[in-house]
Amino acid sequence: MRILITNDDGYQAKGIKVLAGIMKQFGEVTVIAPKYHQSGMSMAVSLGFRQIAHKDLGEGWHYVDATPASCVKFGLNTMFHDNFPDVIVSGINHGSNASTASCYSGTLGAAMEGALNGIPSIGVSLDTLHPDADFSGVEKYFADIFKTLMAEYPDRYGVYYNVNFPDIPVSEIKGVKTGVQGKGRWVREFKEWDLGHYAKYGITPELLGQSSTPALEEGEDLYMMVGDFLDDPRNPANADHRLVSEGYISIVAHNLDCTDREETEHLASLFG
Repeated sequence: MRILITNDDGYQAKGIKVLAGIMKQFGEVTVIAPKYHQSGMSMAVSLGFRQIAHKDLGEGWHYVDATPASCVKFGLNTMFHDNFPDVIVSGINHGSNASTASCYSGTLGAAMEGALNGIPSIGVSLDTLHPDADFSGVEKYFADIFKTLMAEYPDRYGVYYNVNFPDIPVSEIKGVKTGVQGKGRWVREFKEWDLGHYAKYGITPELLGQSSTPALEEGEDLYMMVGDFLDDPRNPANADHRLVSEGYISIVAHNLDCTDREETEHLASLFG
């Protein structure tokens, strides 16, 4: 099996190193990851005739100074041009990609790029932003999850999987449950820039490719997005973020096709 691995935290993140180690048992691993942190990029690509740096780091590892989806594109257009990989696995993301976070996630944006090209694709995340996170739960459970998903991967356009792990000791994980994308939104999202916000999550601006002493033009104010998640009371019991909060590993089947079938029928009654 030929496996392409990427992420949105950058090639130096602990999560992608753990994932590469897990996936080696299944075949030949190639890592093509962003040079810098790329969270929140969804399926954005590095257009605009901008210069895109690539570096071969050796032993199957590469970085590209581009978005996660662009890293996948780079691989499919260069190293895998004549023979696509058998699977794309993106992660392990430092931070949850459950609920509406999945709409913004660069981790899942890479999986979407894989699905767009007809390649089985899986995004994997752990519910903590800490750079030195404990991935032992993923190491214990993900191999079996991967084998199960790949054994029955649907031959249907646009399907990709979103797997989210709770940030709890391995012994406290209750098991694996199938979920649906949860509903919710972020509030109080823009706060004045403060190094204390970074410290709360055990990270530094440099880990995100930023500066601790950003330069401002005259009259500029500096903010950062660190909002609070507001759960939606309409969520079912198997909403993915609720499952994770209850100690389960959540698996959600997503699809590139964003068509609302019910509303399409309504429109057809209006316009034919």
